[in-house]
Amino acid sequence: MIQDHDQDQGPGSDRLAHARSARGERPTTTLITTKAELRAARAALGGTVAAVFTMGALHGGHLALVRRAREIADHVILTDFVNPLQFGPGEDYAAYPRPLAEDLALVDGLVDLVFAPSVEEMYPVLPPTVSVSAGRAGRVLEGAARPGHFDGVVTVVAKLLHLTAPDVTVFGRKDAQQLAIIGRLTADLDLPVRIEPVEIQREPTGLARSSRNVYLTAAGREQALALSRTIAAAQAAAPSVAAIRAALERALARAEIDWAYALALDPATLEEIAEDHRGEVLVTLAGRVEGTRLLDAAVVEATAP
Repeated sequence: MIQDHDQDQGPGSDRLAHARSARGERPTTTLITTKAELRAARAALGGTVAAVFTMGALHGGHLALVRRAREIADHVILTDFVNPLQFGPGEDYAAYPRPLAEDLALVDGLVDLVFAPSVEEMYPVLPPTVSVSAGRAGRVLEGAARPGHFDGVVTVVAKLLHLTAPDVTVFGRKDAQQLAIIGRLTADLDLPVRIEPVEIQREPTGLARSSRNVYLTAAGREQALALSRTIAAAQAAAPSVAAIRAALERALARAEIDWAYALALDPATLEEIAEDHRGEVLVTLAGRVEGTRLLDAAVVEATAP
């Protein structure tokens, strides 16, 4: 069902797409590689549009985002672009997997448009003369380990939001810091889009699905389960912030992996929360297994001191 954009679907194609959506049928998927083609194709879409922004190497977690996007919008645009701005010194941008053909096969019939531009198409000048800053929230946690990373993320997301003009964008909760920062991006810059969080997708063992999991051996995957076990312990320790933090401290003391952090934070601001906090608590973890940095997260409810 993948077709090139220059294949005309005819003037009745939008009405047909709406009818198919109403019947739960799969859309025809169009591959687009230029911004001009994307703007034209986007303008032809009627109804609501959801966007899913990815760096490719798609897996089941991405497909969960696509499925949620299809549930809440008439049309879905998926972007497949390895963004050079979010790679720092020592991070091998050139080695990042780019299996576009496999990605297209995975989403064929699930999305309306796949936007897979070249770097030159996205950034005629690299680095761009004007970019976006993630601010303080981009310099802590993963941002402290990867300076400039979130500036690159919000710059490309801002560009993609302008290009795709969606009503809603869908992001996974595993990258909790990214989710919080993009929420601030859209609020602070008054961008007219709703952010739809989707719960973390897990393998049958409990390991959070991630493109980085391909770098783990079988032993590494077993070791990495320390993250999901810690999340489960924090969830069981609720409803108090003190109990959640005690569970995290026990995980750090076991040192099953090379922990970077295990924290209980405000999910919107990424700030530390008081012991008497009531409401949502972001439990966010990062650790290194076999040289691969892995993340996990959950939002739990604190209702007691």
